[in-house]
Amino acid sequence: MDVLRMKQSTETRLLGLAMVFVWGVSSVCCFGQNLDSEFTFLLPAGRSECFYQTALKNGTMEVEYQVIAGAGMDVDFTILSPKGVRVITESRRSDGIHMVEPTEEGDYEICFDNSFSRFSEKMVFFEIIVEGQGGDVGGVEEWQGLEEPDGSLLEYKLEDIRESMESLHKRLERSRQMQTVLRAFEARDRNLLEDNLWRVSFWSCASVLVMLCVAFTQVYTVRRLFDDKRRVYT
Repeated sequence: MDVLRMKQSTETRLLGLAMVFVWGVSSVCCFGQNLDSEFTFLLPAGRSECFYQTALKNGTMEVEYQVIAGAGMDVDFTILSPKGVRVITESRRSDGIHMVEPTEEGDYEICFDNSFSRFSEKMVFFEIIVEGQGGDVGGVEEWQGLEEPDGSLLEYKLEDIRESMESLHKRLERSRQMQTVLRAFEARDRNLLEDNLWRVSFWSCASVLVMLCVAFTQVYTVRRLFDDKRRVYT
């Protein structure tokens, strides 16, 4: 009798572990299907570039952009809804963060315009974070049928594991997004430092050349003052 109970307990535990394993594999697949995107591109002078992002109905879409290189460090920014309505419009900005909530189902148009600049091209970084109504880690339908068997000896329920995985996934995604934004800030600061270094070096060399020319002119002028070319007869 004890052997039979131990066998049933072992089978129940193995069944529970198998269910958790299947859920873990499905969660990994769900993690891979991510609508978030980031991109860095070169915006030529006098041109505009548009990108399209698919959004879900009644979700949220967050767009963050930065101009990390180029004279003036500014662009015109526009977001158009799937119906062609201007949702957000900005002029001559170097960075910005915008949240579209709730979103419409369809493709949003995100445009960067550098037509006001005739000679200077811009390096632009932007990131799009899209969240649907159902969340990031699957929906409720994916959990139907994954009920905890009777008499299971698992320490946590599947619902608790699901909530923990969702919280962990959201925090990891936010950490990744923050690291990406910090890298963009670092790239912009590095470009500014390199540009300032070139300017400082150029004007320092120009100042040294001017000082040398002034010194040579002063020495030459003083020597001409004491240079007496009149002949003396004895």
